[in-house]
Amino acid sequence: MELLEDKMRVWLESAKFVKPISGIYVLYNRKKEPIFVGQTDNLEKTFTELFDTDFNENECMKKTAFYQRVFTDNQKEKQLQLIEKIKNETGKYPACNSEIKVQTQ
Repeated sequence: MELLEDKMRVWLESAKFVKPISGIYVLYNRKKEPIFVGQTDNLEKTFTELFDTDFNENECMKKTAFYQRVFTDNQKEKQLQLIEKIKNETGKYPACNSEIKVQTQ
């Protein structure tokens, strides 16, 4: 299930070299299932931090194998729309978005 128009990319160190502008991103596991939808004011900074800290030791996000990203100014709105789309299509929220479940229910 690809959620963004951006091509799906392999999560490698090169993920740290995206543009330093605002956007949303989707992380996928090896089965290409979306496990996290995030938003940030600086994709480069966020991806570098996630890569350098091994996802801040978040066991759920450590399952990341692929990602998509898109540059946008309305990150929060688009993020919530994508999370709801996943829930509507699969019947469940992305596994690693537990903090957002409360906000959208």
